[in-house]
Amino acid sequence: MPNSWFTPSHFVILGLQLVFAIAHSGGAAVRPWAEKYIGPRLYRILFALISLPLAVLLIVYFFNHRYDGCQLWQVQGIPGVGTLVWVLSAVSFLFLYPATFNLLEIAAIQKPQVHLYETGIIRITRHPQMVGQVIWCVAHTLWLGTSFTLVTSIGLILHHLFGVWHGDRRLSQRYGEAFTLLKQRTSIIPFQAIIDGRQCLNWQEFMRPAYLGVAIFTGLLWWSHPLLFVATSRIMW
Repeated sequence: MPNSWFTPSHFVILGLQLVFAIAHSGGAAVRPWAEKYIGPRLYRILFALISLPLAVLLIVYFFNHRYDGCQLWQVQGIPGVGTLVWVLSAVSFLFLYPATFNLLEIAAIQKPQVHLYETGIIRITRHPQMVGQVIWCVAHTLWLGTSFTLVTSIGLILHHLFGVWHGDRRLSQRYGEAFTLLKQRTSIIPFQAIIDGRQCLNWQEFMRPAYLGVAIFTGLLWWSHPLLFVATSRIMW
C-alpha cells in the first residue's frame, strides 16, 4: 500500500508536542498574571503538575515508537557513530541545563523568580535550551534514522525556535532597556557573541557543582537506557 510506512504515530507525536507546547509556552505567557492572584509558589506547582505529566507522556511515546515509519538510513553498525552520538548527547545536556536553573526555585522551596543572567553558558548562547535540544535531536535522529524520529525532532526544534522568540519577547516586556542591552551583548547562535568580541568566556563560571551534577546525570542516563526501554515498553502507549 502506498505510503504505508507513514504510521499514525507520526501524527500522534506531533499532536502531543502541540499540546505540550501550548501548555508550556501558554503557562509561561500567563505567569505574570497568575502570580498576581495565586502567588509564585502555587503558580510554579500548578505549572509543574501540568507540564511534567505531558513531558513524561511524550518521552514514553517516543521510546515506544522510535522505530516506526521508514528507515531512512542505518548507521548503527558504523564504528565511531555510537561514541559520537553519546558525546553529542552529553554536550546537549550541558546546554539543556540553563544558567537560570535553580532547583530550590523549581521545587518552589525558594520563591520562584524570573532572572536576567549574562554569565556561564549564557555567554555562549542566550538560549542554551534551544541549542541543547537541536544537538540532542541531531544525535538521536542520526542514530535511529527513522521517519518517526525525524518528525519528532522537527517538532521539537520548531517548538524551541518558537521559545526563542517567545522568551525574548517576555523578557523584553519585563525588563525593557536592560534586556535590550543584554541582547546586544549576547547571541542566539553559539559563540557568535564571543567571536564578535561582545563576550569573553570566563571558565571559572563553569566550575559549579551543578555542572558536575549534569555529568553524573548523563552517566546515569547512559547506564539506565536499557532499563528505560524495558520500563516504557510495558506501558501500552
